[in-house]
Amino acid sequence: MFRPLLLSLCLCIGAAPSTLYAAKSIDQWTTKYDRYFKKYSKRYFGPHFNWRWFKAQAIAESGLKPKVKSHVGARGLMQIMPATYAEIRSKNRQFLNIEEPQWNIAAGIYYNRGLYRKWRLPTLSNMERLFLTFASYNAGYGRILKAKRRAGGEIKSWKDVEPYAPTETKNYVKRISRLLNGKRDKRKRRLHGIEKWNKS
Repeated sequence: MFRPLLLSLCLCIGAAPSTLYAAKSIDQWTTKYDRYFKKYSKRYFGPHFNWRWFKAQAIAESGLKPKVKSHVGARGLMQIMPATYAEIRSKNRQFLNIEEPQWNIAAGIYYNRGLYRKWRLPTLSNMERLFLTFASYNAGYGRILKAKRRAGGEIKSWKDVEPYAPTETKNYVKRISRLLNGKRDKRKRRLHGIEKWNKS
């Protein structure tokens, strides 16, 4: 069972600095690092998960630049804070240098899994859980939980929580969705639906 990592309201992995690396188009959709996104998406989310969601997240976070360091210290493709990486690594000793693309991607996806599991609510579809996961990755789980409480009532979608989330986080979730949708349109092919994810 996944335990909360460094429970806090402000432990954000890829907070506001991620805007610096926002992709303006889908030009950054190369095949670079695909093997790692595929491998760790399968490991932590199951074989039917669309790994491109996490690649879109990495593009939004860092523009796929492995040596990027934000002004608050977040590092690598997935813009992970060193303290968060240390907590993740304490449970995954095989993860090595935070700046190595393989381990940075693995840690980011592992962290996403923990957040995704926290949003297991009967009223939420897998897609809405994913959006809340991305919002929590950006702003911190505590801040999005607080936004959920402010929304009140039964939460059925990210849209219910979005008005109470930080502006940067709203833009972050939109950016990831647009990146993936842009790739879908460009390639004119069907991607695996998010509802095919395993239920873990």
